[in-house]
Amino acid sequence: MLRTCSKCIMDSNDDPDIVFDKQGICNHCISYDINLLKYYRGNDPELIEFHRTIELIKQAGKGKKYDAIIGLSGGVDSSFIAYLCFKYQVRALVFHLDNGWNSELSVVNIKNILRVTKFDLFTKVINWNEFKDLQRAYFKANVVDIEVLTDHAILTALQTTAKKFNIPYILSGESITTEGRLPSKWRYNKSDSINIKAIHQKFAELNISSYPIGNVIKQKIFGNFGKSINLLDMYPYQKEEAKRLITECFNWRDYGGKHYESVFTRFYQAYILPKKFKIDKRKSHYSTLICAGQLKREDALNLMSHGAYNDPQLEKKDLEFVTKKLGFSPEDFELYIQSPRIEHEAYKSYEAYLNLIRPIYRFIRKISFR
Repeated sequence: MLRTCSKCIMDSNDDPDIVFDKQGICNHCISYDINLLKYYRGNDPELIEFHRTIELIKQAGKGKKYDAIIGLSGGVDSSFIAYLCFKYQVRALVFHLDNGWNSELSVVNIKNILRVTKFDLFTKVINWNEFKDLQRAYFKANVVDIEVLTDHAILTALQTTAKKFNIPYILSGESITTEGRLPSKWRYNKSDSINIKAIHQKFAELNISSYPIGNVIKQKIFGNFGKSINLLDMYPYQKEEAKRLITECFNWRDYGGKHYESVFTRFYQAYILPKKFKIDKRKSHYSTLICAGQLKREDALNLMSHGAYNDPQLEKKDLEFVTKKLGFSPEDFELYIQSPRIEHEAYKSYEAYLNLIRPIYRFIRKISFR
């Protein structure tokens, strides 16, 4: 029987592991409230932790060219981080990953931000043929989180660039109040380089040369260069207010959807996920905003009554563009859509590695305390 959360719009079809309390509130809403109490500091009217952190970043940057590095996609969250750095005079190096899927509007938005802020830009360009081959491998693997490839590359290249320029702080656009409550079945571990290599080895045709791949085991043992700070968790971040401010400051223009600054991400979220995996990420995005008090439940339900693509012509255009750019015939792509899902864990993974060494670790600990 279908059951829907009484607070947000997530239901038992969206997440097979969803559970409800006596009031009919789902575990995602409960976890959101717990994390908000634990990590969020933006409700302090004096923003003591925010200002202390800004000063800490500036002090650490003394004698260096940059105080911090920020990843800029041109989306709302990263653009607002650029706005905060500009407003509070943080000397930021802007990092951008070019994976071949930037929309024309994102290029314009980024140029406008750089024009106003005068921040330096460092762009990591991934060889298109190599990235295309990796993406095709993920399609052939039939795993859910194709975006692991972009997110992993951004995280790895950001850390490498921070180390190159000796920048101690990486300012993240992540925010508890506007994201972070996706069901586990909708995503995969972005840092799992073992899984990426396994899927690449099985399905790809080209060697990895320019793609920035990390080492998840070394990262867990030794950590990463540069401390990542979620500034938006220390600030009263309101999505619509943020849009207004970056529009006024940078002449920023909206994309019409979360992470739609990338043509591939737009197509992945609005077409591939709903049709192949029966996942509509808007439900989680809107539910998070409901929990944050930034969207009414009835308004979210009204938004969900429309398709992820409001424009059928854009859907048709994206379908033709993405499949052609990735080298899929219409027949091959339809076969992919109809093929069953395969879990990431069906291939070698970091979790499988942990399962392998845990008994050895327990044995060593056991004999060492005898």
